[in-house]
Amino acid sequence: MLAAEARIRPYIRETPVETSAVLGRKSGARVFLKLENFQLTGSFKLRGAMSKLLALTPEQQQRGVVAASSGNFGVAVAHGVQTLGTRGVVFVPADASPAKIDAIRERGVEVRQEDGDCVLSEAKARKYSEDNGLAYLSPYNDPQVVGGQGTIGVELARQLDGIDVVYIALGGGGLISGVAGYLKSLDERVEIVACSSEHSKVMHESVAAGRVLELDSQPTLSDGTAGGVEQGAITLELCRRLVDRYLLVSEDDIRDAMRLIIGHHHVLIEGAAGVAVAGYLQDAEHRAEQLANRRVAIILCGANIAMPTLKGVL
Repeated sequence: MLAAEARIRPYIRETPVETSAVLGRKSGARVFLKLENFQLTGSFKLRGAMSKLLALTPEQQQRGVVAASSGNFGVAVAHGVQTLGTRGVVFVPADASPAKIDAIRERGVEVRQEDGDCVLSEAKARKYSEDNGLAYLSPYNDPQVVGGQGTIGVELARQLDGIDVVYIALGGGGLISGVAGYLKSLDERVEIVACSSEHSKVMHESVAAGRVLELDSQPTLSDGTAGGVEQGAITLELCRRLVDRYLLVSEDDIRDAMRLIIGHHHVLIEGAAGVAVAGYLQDAEHRAEQLANRRVAIILCGANIAMPTLKGVL
Protein backbone atom coordinates (compact mmCIF):
# COMPACT_ATOMS: atom_id res chain seq x y z
CA MET A 1 0.00 0.00 0.00
CA LEU A 2 2.80 2.38 0.87
CA ALA A 3 4.45 1.79 -2.51
CA ALA A 4 1.15 2.48 -4.26
CA GLU A 5 0.63 5.58 -2.13
CA ALA A 6 4.02 6.98 -3.14
CA ARG A 7 3.40 6.12 -6.81
CA ILE A 8 0.02 7.82 -7.13
CA ARG A 9 0.54 10.75 -4.74
CA PRO A 10 1.26 13.36 -7.48
CA TYR A 11 -1.87 12.32 -9.40
CA ILE A 12 -4.61 12.21 -6.77
CA ARG A 13 -6.11 14.39 -4.07
CA GLU A 14 -5.66 13.53 -0.39
CA THR A 15 -9.28 13.75 0.62
CA PRO A 16 -10.33 15.32 3.93
CA VAL A 17 -12.00 13.72 6.93
CA GLU A 18 -15.01 15.44 8.47
CA THR A 19 -16.63 14.81 11.83
CA SER A 20 -20.34 13.99 11.70
CA ALA A 21 -22.20 15.12 14.80
CA VAL A 22 -25.57 14.10 13.37
CA LEU A 23 -24.40 10.51 12.80
CA GLY A 24 -22.58 10.44 16.13
CA ARG A 25 -25.78 11.21 17.98
CA LYS A 26 -27.38 8.09 16.51
CA SER A 27 -25.15 5.76 18.54
CA GLY A 28 -22.89 7.77 20.81
CA ALA A 29 -19.88 7.00 18.61
CA ARG A 30 -17.33 9.48 17.29
CA VAL A 31 -18.11 9.35 13.58
CA PHE A 32 -15.77 10.52 10.83
CA LEU A 33 -16.56 10.74 7.13
CA LYS A 34 -13.77 10.08 4.63
CA LEU A 35 -14.71 12.36 1.74
CA GLU A 36 -13.67 10.39 -1.33
CA ASN A 37 -16.57 12.13 -3.05
CA PHE A 38 -14.09 15.04 -3.22
CA GLN A 39 -11.60 12.99 -5.25
CA LEU A 40 -10.54 14.50 -8.60
CA THR A 41 -12.90 12.28 -10.61
CA GLY A 42 -15.61 12.27 -7.95
CA SER A 43 -14.78 8.74 -6.80
CA PHE A 44 -12.12 6.67 -5.00
CA LYS A 45 -11.60 4.69 -8.21
CA LEU A 46 -8.93 7.11 -9.40
CA ARG A 47 -6.54 5.62 -6.84
CA GLY A 48 -6.68 2.11 -8.24
CA ALA A 49 -6.67 3.25 -11.85
CA MET A 50 -3.57 5.41 -11.41
CA SER A 51 -1.83 2.69 -9.40
CA LYS A 52 -2.28 0.23 -12.27
CA LEU A 53 -1.53 2.70 -15.06
CA LEU A 54 1.71 3.83 -13.41
CA ALA A 55 2.77 0.22 -12.85
CA LEU A 56 2.66 -0.48 -16.60
CA THR A 57 5.84 -0.32 -18.67
CA PRO A 58 6.33 2.78 -20.85
CA GLU A 59 5.66 0.60 -23.89
CA GLN A 60 2.37 -0.64 -22.46
CA GLN A 61 1.31 2.88 -21.60
CA GLN A 62 2.14 4.10 -25.08
CA ARG A 63 0.10 1.36 -26.79
CA GLY A 64 -2.97 2.21 -24.73
CA VAL A 65 -5.21 0.32 -22.35
CA VAL A 66 -8.58 -1.39 -22.12
CA ALA A 67 -10.80 -1.24 -19.04
CA ALA A 68 -14.17 -2.53 -17.89
CA SER A 69 -16.35 -0.55 -15.56
CA SER A 70 -19.86 0.08 -14.30
CA GLY A 71 -18.95 3.79 -14.48
CA ASN A 72 -16.59 5.29 -11.91
CA PHE A 73 -13.57 3.15 -12.75
CA GLY A 74 -14.04 4.06 -16.39
CA VAL A 75 -14.02 7.76 -15.51
CA ALA A 76 -10.87 7.21 -13.48
CA VAL A 77 -9.11 5.34 -16.28
CA ALA A 78 -10.14 8.03 -18.77
CA HIS A 79 -8.71 10.71 -16.48
CA GLY A 80 -5.49 8.73 -16.09
CA VAL A 81 -5.16 8.13 -19.82
CA GLN A 82 -5.71 11.83 -20.48
CA THR A 83 -3.16 12.78 -17.83
CA LEU A 84 -0.49 10.40 -19.15
CA GLY A 85 -1.12 11.31 -22.78
CA THR A 86 -2.06 7.85 -24.00
CA ARG A 87 -5.33 6.31 -25.20
CA GLY A 88 -7.91 3.82 -23.98
CA VAL A 89 -11.16 1.98 -24.53
CA VAL A 90 -13.68 1.42 -21.74
CA PHE A 91 -16.34 -1.31 -21.85
CA VAL A 92 -19.47 -0.58 -19.78
CA PRO A 93 -22.89 -2.22 -19.35
CA ALA A 94 -25.58 -0.73 -21.59
CA ASP A 95 -27.51 0.41 -18.53
CA ALA A 96 -24.55 2.21 -16.91
CA SER A 97 -25.21 5.69 -15.53
CA PRO A 98 -25.47 8.16 -18.43
CA ALA A 99 -23.67 10.76 -16.30
CA LYS A 100 -20.69 8.43 -15.89
CA ILE A 101 -20.63 7.46 -19.57
CA ASP A 102 -20.62 11.15 -20.51
CA ALA A 103 -17.76 11.78 -18.08
CA ILE A 104 -15.68 9.06 -19.76
CA ARG A 105 -16.33 10.40 -23.26
CA GLU A 106 -15.63 13.98 -22.19
CA ARG A 107 -12.07 12.87 -21.45
CA GLY A 108 -11.58 11.64 -25.01
CA VAL A 109 -11.84 7.90 -24.35
CA GLU A 110 -13.90 5.52 -26.46
CA VAL A 111 -16.85 3.87 -24.69
CA ARG A 112 -18.26 0.52 -25.78
CA GLN A 113 -21.60 -0.41 -24.26
CA GLU A 114 -22.45 -4.08 -23.85
CA ASP A 115 -25.81 -5.65 -23.01
CA GLY A 116 -26.10 -7.58 -19.77
CA ASP A 117 -24.33 -7.60 -16.42
CA CYS A 118 -21.00 -5.85 -15.87
CA VAL A 119 -19.30 -9.28 -15.73
CA LEU A 120 -20.05 -9.61 -19.45
CA SER A 121 -18.47 -6.21 -20.08
CA GLU A 122 -15.38 -7.40 -18.22
CA ALA A 123 -15.17 -10.55 -20.35
CA LYS A 124 -15.53 -8.52 -23.56
CA ALA A 125 -12.87 -6.07 -22.39
CA ARG A 126 -10.42 -8.86 -21.53
CA LYS A 127 -10.88 -10.46 -24.95
CA TYR A 128 -10.47 -7.12 -26.72
CA SER A 129 -7.25 -6.47 -24.81
CA GLU A 130 -5.87 -9.90 -25.74
CA ASP A 131 -6.86 -9.58 -29.39
CA ASN A 132 -5.22 -6.16 -29.68
CA GLY A 133 -2.19 -6.62 -27.45
CA LEU A 134 -3.28 -3.97 -24.97
CA ALA A 135 -3.03 -3.94 -21.18
CA TYR A 136 -6.28 -4.73 -19.38
CA LEU A 137 -7.38 -2.80 -16.29
CA SER A 138 -9.85 -4.60 -14.03
CA PRO A 139 -11.90 -2.45 -11.65
CA TYR A 140 -11.12 -4.79 -8.72
CA ASN A 141 -9.48 -8.07 -9.78
CA ASP A 142 -5.88 -6.84 -9.77
CA PRO A 143 -3.39 -6.45 -6.89
CA GLN A 144 -2.18 -3.08 -8.21
CA VAL A 145 -5.76 -1.77 -8.24
CA VAL A 146 -6.48 -3.15 -4.77
CA GLY A 147 -3.26 -1.55 -3.55
CA GLY A 148 -4.29 1.79 -5.00
CA GLN A 149 -7.71 1.68 -3.34
CA GLY A 150 -5.99 0.75 -0.08
CA THR A 151 -4.24 4.10 0.00
CA ILE A 152 -7.45 5.43 1.56
CA GLY A 153 -6.46 3.36 4.58
CA VAL A 154 -3.01 4.94 4.58
CA GLU A 155 -4.59 8.40 4.69
CA LEU A 156 -7.14 7.45 7.34
CA ALA A 157 -4.43 6.10 9.63
CA ARG A 158 -2.55 9.37 9.24
CA GLN A 159 -5.60 11.60 9.67
CA LEU A 160 -7.27 9.94 12.67
CA ASP A 161 -5.97 9.13 16.12
CA GLY A 162 -7.04 5.51 16.03
CA ILE A 163 -9.97 3.75 14.33
CA ASP A 164 -12.26 1.11 15.82
CA VAL A 165 -14.82 0.45 13.06
CA VAL A 166 -14.94 1.23 9.33
CA TYR A 167 -18.08 1.02 7.16
CA ILE A 168 -17.40 0.46 3.45
CA ALA A 169 -19.67 -0.21 0.47
CA LEU A 170 -19.06 -3.63 -1.09
CA GLY A 171 -19.14 -4.22 -4.84
CA GLY A 172 -16.32 -6.20 -6.43
CA GLY A 173 -14.35 -5.93 -3.21
CA GLY A 174 -11.36 -3.87 -4.36
CA LEU A 175 -11.99 -0.94 -2.03
CA ILE A 176 -12.74 -2.91 1.12
CA SER A 177 -9.90 -5.39 0.51
CA GLY A 178 -7.33 -2.63 0.13
CA VAL A 179 -8.48 -0.52 3.06
CA ALA A 180 -8.95 -3.51 5.37
CA GLY A 181 -5.60 -4.99 4.42
CA TYR A 182 -3.73 -1.85 5.38
CA LEU A 183 -5.65 -0.94 8.54
CA LYS A 184 -5.54 -4.48 9.91
CA SER A 185 -1.78 -4.59 9.28
CA LEU A 186 -1.55 -1.72 11.78
CA ASP A 187 -4.13 -3.03 14.25
CA GLU A 188 -5.91 -6.35 13.69
CA ARG A 189 -8.66 -5.26 16.11
CA VAL A 190 -10.07 -2.74 13.60
CA GLU A 191 -13.55 -3.96 12.66
CA ILE A 192 -14.33 -3.87 8.95
CA VAL A 193 -18.03 -3.81 8.02
CA ALA A 194 -19.08 -4.49 4.42
CA CYS A 195 -22.35 -2.88 3.31
CA SER A 196 -24.32 -4.01 0.27
CA SER A 197 -27.63 -3.17 -1.34
CA GLU A 198 -30.28 -5.88 -1.03
CA HIS A 199 -30.85 -5.41 -4.76
CA SER A 200 -27.29 -6.33 -5.73
CA LYS A 201 -25.46 -8.56 -3.27
CA VAL A 202 -23.27 -10.84 -5.38
CA MET A 203 -20.08 -10.54 -3.32
CA HIS A 204 -22.11 -10.65 -0.08
CA GLU A 205 -23.60 -14.00 -1.09
CA SER A 206 -20.39 -15.25 -2.71
CA VAL A 207 -18.44 -14.83 0.53
CA ALA A 208 -21.08 -16.84 2.37
CA ALA A 209 -20.92 -19.57 -0.28
CA GLY A 210 -17.13 -19.59 -0.48
CA ARG A 211 -17.16 -19.19 -4.25
CA VAL A 212 -18.13 -16.58 -6.81
CA LEU A 213 -21.83 -16.95 -7.57
CA GLU A 214 -23.70 -15.91 -10.69
CA LEU A 215 -26.70 -13.97 -9.40
CA ASP A 216 -29.07 -11.52 -11.00
CA SER A 217 -29.15 -7.98 -9.66
CA GLN A 218 -32.13 -5.65 -9.49
CA PRO A 219 -31.94 -1.92 -10.22
CA THR A 220 -30.40 -0.03 -7.32
CA LEU A 221 -29.41 3.50 -6.38
CA SER A 222 -25.98 2.02 -5.72
CA ASP A 223 -25.01 1.53 -9.37
CA GLY A 224 -21.35 1.80 -8.36
CA THR A 225 -21.54 -1.53 -6.48
CA ALA A 226 -24.07 -3.26 -8.73
CA GLY A 227 -23.57 -6.34 -10.84
CA GLY A 228 -21.61 -9.58 -10.81
CA VAL A 229 -18.08 -10.54 -9.85
CA GLU A 230 -15.52 -12.07 -12.19
CA GLN A 231 -14.77 -15.75 -11.65
CA GLY A 232 -11.41 -16.20 -9.92
CA ALA A 233 -11.48 -12.69 -8.45
CA ILE A 234 -8.67 -12.23 -5.93
CA THR A 235 -10.98 -10.09 -3.82
CA LEU A 236 -13.20 -13.02 -2.77
CA GLU A 237 -10.54 -14.55 -0.55
CA LEU A 238 -9.40 -11.12 0.64
CA CYS A 239 -12.95 -10.31 1.74
CA ARG A 240 -13.32 -13.68 3.47
CA ARG A 241 -10.10 -13.09 5.39
CA LEU A 242 -10.30 -9.37 6.17
CA VAL A 243 -13.98 -8.39 6.53
CA ASP A 244 -15.53 -8.91 9.95
CA ARG A 245 -19.24 -8.37 9.25
CA TYR A 246 -21.58 -8.05 6.29
CA LEU A 247 -24.76 -5.94 6.20
CA LEU A 248 -27.57 -5.60 3.66
CA VAL A 249 -29.50 -2.34 3.29
CA SER A 250 -32.70 -1.53 1.42
CA GLU A 251 -33.23 1.06 -1.29
CA ASP A 252 -35.21 3.15 1.20
CA ASP A 253 -32.26 2.92 3.62
CA ILE A 254 -29.89 4.14 0.90
CA ARG A 255 -32.19 6.98 -0.08
CA ASP A 256 -32.60 8.13 3.54
CA ALA A 257 -28.85 7.98 4.11
CA MET A 258 -28.15 10.06 1.00
CA ARG A 259 -30.67 12.70 2.07
CA LEU A 260 -29.16 12.83 5.55
CA ILE A 261 -25.63 13.44 4.26
CA ILE A 262 -26.70 15.94 1.60
CA GLY A 263 -28.96 17.77 4.03
CA HIS A 264 -26.67 17.92 7.07
CA HIS A 265 -23.19 17.99 5.50
CA HIS A 266 -24.13 19.87 2.31
CA VAL A 267 -22.03 17.62 0.10
CA LEU A 268 -23.10 15.49 -2.85
CA ILE A 269 -22.88 11.69 -2.65
CA GLU A 270 -23.96 8.87 -4.93
CA GLY A 271 -25.84 5.72 -4.01
CA ALA A 272 -22.77 3.61 -3.21
CA ALA A 273 -21.69 6.14 -0.58
CA GLY A 274 -25.23 6.06 0.79
CA VAL A 275 -24.90 2.29 1.22
CA ALA A 276 -22.02 2.69 3.70
CA VAL A 277 -23.91 5.35 5.66
CA ALA A 278 -27.04 3.18 5.67
CA GLY A 279 -25.02 0.29 7.04
CA TYR A 280 -23.82 2.43 9.93
CA LEU A 281 -27.37 3.68 10.60
CA GLN A 282 -28.58 0.07 10.73
CA ASP A 283 -25.96 -0.72 13.36
CA ALA A 284 -26.73 2.50 15.24
CA GLU A 285 -30.33 1.35 15.56
CA HIS A 286 -29.62 -2.25 16.55
CA ARG A 287 -26.11 -2.19 18.07
CA ALA A 288 -25.78 1.28 19.61
CA GLU A 289 -24.26 -0.07 22.83
CA GLN A 290 -21.42 -1.70 20.89
CA LEU A 291 -20.72 1.55 19.01
CA ALA A 292 -20.92 4.00 21.93
CA ASN A 293 -17.67 5.96 22.42
CA ARG A 294 -15.95 4.09 19.58
CA ARG A 295 -14.15 5.81 16.70
CA VAL A 296 -16.06 5.08 13.52
CA ALA A 297 -15.03 5.90 9.95
CA ILE A 298 -17.44 5.82 7.02
CA ILE A 299 -16.03 6.05 3.50
CA LEU A 300 -18.12 8.27 1.23
CA CYS A 301 -16.82 6.58 -1.88
CA GLY A 302 -18.21 8.84 -4.61
CA ALA A 303 -20.39 11.70 -5.79
CA ASN A 304 -21.11 10.79 -9.41
CA ILE A 305 -24.89 10.68 -9.59
CA ALA A 306 -27.11 11.44 -12.57
CA MET A 307 -29.35 14.49 -12.19
CA PRO A 308 -32.65 12.57 -12.63
CA THR A 309 -31.54 10.08 -9.96
CA LEU A 310 -30.57 12.87 -7.58
CA LYS A 311 -33.91 14.57 -8.19
CA GLY A 312 -35.73 11.35 -7.34
CA VAL A 313 -33.73 10.92 -4.11
CA LEU A 314 -34.40 14.45 -2.96
